[in-house]
Amino acid sequence: MAKPRVKAPDKVKAGEIFEVKTLISHKMETGLRKDSKTGETIPRNIIDSFVAKFNGAQVFAVQSHAAISANPYFAFYMKANKSGELELTWREETGKTWSAKKTITVE
Repeated sequence: MAKPRVKAPDKVKAGEIFEVKTLISHKMETGLRKDSKTGETIPRNIIDSFVAKFNGAQVFAVQSHAAISANPYFAFYMKANKSGELELTWREETGKTWSAKKTITVE
């Protein structure tokens, strides 16, 4: 169901501030909707956290709640002084996780 997407530059200059944009396709069930066929409440199921790490160090984190929209989009700025790997992780309330990685080269 969920599919993460990441947009960040492949190369940056040392110390340059750059933007990272992310989006994950996810319905984000609030627990308030009812199934149109059965009338039963659809259980709550949202992405409750998002963490970005660069070379293992956390650079951005979000704790989300029921009011967040479907297909959550996050954008943040960061800088790097050496090349490395940006690892992004989304976690659903059920404990299921998705991750994406992006290598960033510092020139």
